[in-house]
Amino acid sequence: MEKAILKNDYNYTIRKAKTSEFERIGELLIEVYSTLDGFPKKEEQPQYYEMLKNVGQLTQNKAIEIFVAVSKLGHIGGGIVYFNDMKDYGSGGSATQEKNASGFRLLGVDPKTRGLGIGKLLTQYCIEKGKQSGSETMVIHTTNAMKLAWGMYERLGFKRASDLDFIQGNLPVFGFRLIFKEKANTGKNL
Repeated sequence: MEKAILKNDYNYTIRKAKTSEFERIGELLIEVYSTLDGFPKKEEQPQYYEMLKNVGQLTQNKAIEIFVAVSKLGHIGGGIVYFNDMKDYGSGGSATQEKNASGFRLLGVDPKTRGLGIGKLLTQYCIEKGKQSGSETMVIHTTNAMKLAWGMYERLGFKRASDLDFIQGNLPVFGFRLIFKEKANTGKNL
């Protein structure tokens, strides 16, 4: 009942983040990632947490956008970083070599608003943006510490792509791919 009231009162919509919101989004991402059981802490991966803190700097590249879920009362319930071209993705492994692909990273939902479907809204927004961009596929990564998101991604059609896996420090990171359109068959039927 409480979640239904919150959802009704807050009524989250997705939009591009404003520059003035970047600091809050960075704080939110640090709060979310630092409390994940089994995820590296700030002392273990200080550069990663510095990137989270300054997440807005990623948008200096025009092909990278940050989207937020914002309530009608102005509360930021979550954020996500969208990459129009995987060459800008900035991960380990082979993901940055993917052609005709978009992706997203750094999905974070405010712990106070979890269970309202905000993560799903942000993910679906990125999927639609990827489809509209003409991408053939969308690439994402997750970890064992993010099993809740992992399940959501699979329900939305993402398939495991072990060719995109990599290790960040001591953390195994698992790749996923969502195919929007199959590559044209260039072979001739005889």
